[in-house]
Amino acid sequence: MRTDPSGALTTLTRLGFASRGLLYLVIGYLILKSGRTEDTSGALSMLAEGGGRILLGLMIAGFLAYGLWRLSDAVFNIERHEDGKKGLAQRGGAAASGVVHLFLAWQAIRLFNQSGGGGGSGGSGTQEQAQSALSLPGGQLLLVVAGLTLLVVGLLQFKKAYKAEFLEHLEPGVAHQPWARYSGQAGYAARGAVFLISGAFLTSAGFKEQAGEAGGMEEALTWLTSPWDLVVGAGLLLFGVYCLIEARFRVINDVPVDGIANKARSKLPI
Repeated sequence: MRTDPSGALTTLTRLGFASRGLLYLVIGYLILKSGRTEDTSGALSMLAEGGGRILLGLMIAGFLAYGLWRLSDAVFNIERHEDGKKGLAQRGGAAASGVVHLFLAWQAIRLFNQSGGGGGSGGSGTQEQAQSALSLPGGQLLLVVAGLTLLVVGLLQFKKAYKAEFLEHLEPGVAHQPWARYSGQAGYAARGAVFLISGAFLTSAGFKEQAGEAGGMEEALTWLTSPWDLVVGAGLLLFGVYCLIEARFRVINDVPVDGIANKARSKLPI
């Protein structure tokens, strides 16, 4: 019996949404329970330690499928974004999300190949990357642009939370449920706060040419003082809940795997 590669990719993409949800549930839970801060890499390491190789293998498959689905959206517009600047921006965001989740898959593969799980990602990771960027020609400008980009992304997350734009991707019967709206709004607002703080850190590092000023999610969460750390932590936990809702109820347009493959074959020399 012939299998449907597009349907299989869609199923695994839902697994990717669930995997992302698990990461944010861990991040939010740790903040609320003990004040411990982790980024997605650190949460992935903790899940690898607690869940073992089977869970990690499922998350690898999910992240790979999710990353490929987002990149396919960027290239082939499978989510049917509108024409013009807004559509191009949405497809650019899809491409960035795809790269991020393929990177998470790569990190998960590294953990899978280790005999035991690793610790957290470490607070110096972002600073080391910033130092590497500063060593390049034009590295200072690169950091400033990256920081400003994160600031814009943070504002867009708040816009998405305020307008509840994310609901348009859910099945209609679920999109009108208060638990879907409020978990998504809280989650996107919390992510917006993290992006804004991280963007400010990175922009400062660029202007001052000091890699020590840089910081990612972990540093942003550490910077927050009470009660804002708990507020953002609760928001990130709710974003994890919303990702699980997406895993079940998001409308996912299939990637035309057969069509893409046939088109690629037609361009090969005979």
